[in-house]
Amino acid sequence: MTGTQEAVDAAMIEAAEARLSGHVRRTPLLGSPFLDEIAGKRVLIKAEALQHTGSFKFRGAWSALSALPPEQRARGVIAFSSGNHAQGVARAASLWGCPCVIIMPRDAPALKIANTRAFGAEVVLYDRLSEDRDALGDEMARARGLTLVKPFDDPQVIAGQATAGLEIAAQAQEFGIGGGGTDVLVCCGGGGLTAGIALALEARRSGLRVRPVEPEGFDDTARSLERGSHVDNAAAAGSICDAIVTPRPGMLTFPILKRLCGPGLAVTDLQAMQAMREAFLRLKLVLEPGGAVALAAALYKARDCPGDTVIAVATGGNVDPVLFTRALAILDTGMDGAGTE
Repeated sequence: MTGTQEAVDAAMIEAAEARLSGHVRRTPLLGSPFLDEIAGKRVLIKAEALQHTGSFKFRGAWSALSALPPEQRARGVIAFSSGNHAQGVARAASLWGCPCVIIMPRDAPALKIANTRAFGAEVVLYDRLSEDRDALGDEMARARGLTLVKPFDDPQVIAGQATAGLEIAAQAQEFGIGGGGTDVLVCCGGGGLTAGIALALEARRSGLRVRPVEPEGFDDTARSLERGSHVDNAAAAGSICDAIVTPRPGMLTFPILKRLCGPGLAVTDLQAMQAMREAFLRLKLVLEPGGAVALAAALYKARDCPGDTVIAVATGGNVDPVLFTRALAILDTGMDGAGTE
């Protein structure tokens, strides 16, 4: 693997894979002729919504906590999250039997807040528009001796997320996919999963190319890749894809994305909801909006992806029931995903 200046290398990913063995699920690669028809090519879905806690985040959380010295882990951990990272860290901490504090925005989906508490974490809510979560977290971490587990800008978290890429490389080979011409679309917020998968696919010499997918108006990664340097989003909120709305790409993740990823893609909130509907109807797979944007791009922006196959990572399924009901009620709109509810 090249890029020795980067925060994560092949040895770290392999070590994370060993630590995660027996603790994470090998999620399936799924397909449906109905989805192929919409896209006009074969679409395969890496179903990380079936991972423990309902998202890929458990991989990075377990990797980070399992890499801590026992005495440090025993003092406890703290994390910031709108939901999926929160649940992953809370579940990993409960399995290790260590204290866990999660700082969540008050407007996070109620289901994610409830699930995080159910995993045994102490949840501290804050107002993302008027309060500084970093200052709040720093104060609590110092007072209690807690270790911060970042959602994406942490080498061990990236290494843990990369194990999904190791699985994709093996599964693609099982499906007879090899060489160039196949894009792997990844729902992207800060870039931990996207960077990890890209590194894993490079390490396994898969020939697959990773491309980040984001909500329209919050495509900071796509714009940063195009410019070659960090570009911030203009707004902090405003998309239903809350799980992947971040201010900018991570400091550790962006150099990896810049070196390994193809151009980013952006989809509308409506397209994300349509993808949620299709995933449920065709695969019986429940996705949240932020976890469905890669599938939305595969279905409705397939013309922007070369080759006769595209792989989409369905990253999470922790969706509010009311929102999910709305998604299921959306009418069929054809291949461009540009219809009305």
